[in-house]
Amino acid sequence: MKFTHPSDSPHQASLALRHIPTPPSSIPPALEPPLPPHRSPSPPAEPSRDPADPNRAPEQLNTAEPGAAEAALLTCCGSTLWARRLVAHRPYPDLGALLAASDEAAYDLPFADLAEALACEPLRPVLPRQETYTAAHTALRAAHAAYESRFGHAFVICLDDVPPTQALDHLLAGIRARLAGDPEEERVIAAEEMRKLARGRLTRLVHDLNSPYVPV
Repeated sequence: MKFTHPSDSPHQASLALRHIPTPPSSIPPALEPPLPPHRSPSPPAEPSRDPADPNRAPEQLNTAEPGAAEAALLTCCGSTLWARRLVAHRPYPDLGALLAASDEAAYDLPFADLAEALACEPLRPVLPRQETYTAAHTALRAAHAAYESRFGHAFVICLDDVPPTQALDHLLAGIRARLAGDPEEERVIAAEEMRKLARGRLTRLVHDLNSPYVPV
């Protein structure tokens, strides 16, 4: 009897070949970071139209005719150049953008335009209504007269962040401190106070314009 080796059988040989493991390649595959999941670009945020949102778009100022928009802005700052700069840069997406433009227009305001704005200011800043006329009011009138005589324009100061009960004292202390200043230095201070006044007035103007109209 003849014994045959399994490899002598063609069929068994082919089966044996199928089970021979393939040697690993000497060159590893390139390592690449996984691709991030596909995301559609986010659409630009729409300006807020909520009347309760204090930073919503100043739509009335954005869409008003240039002359009407300029007239409204002049109630916030009496400089024609300042108002025209703000009109020219419309539309504003929100109140923050409008206030930033106001600051930029006010920072490099020439002296003639600052003088125009100061000439539109009341000789005495408006104070919260009080029931009694105190000695501080008398001192304030005298200080205002001395300030106008020295510097040639109205005294301006922003009281937006001052509690109403402290406004009179704050105003009197401010005018007394600035009376002793140099005219050039006072011009810089007055310009900064006008900038802050314009911001507060703009904020109130936009709020009033954006408020829903309630018929009487």
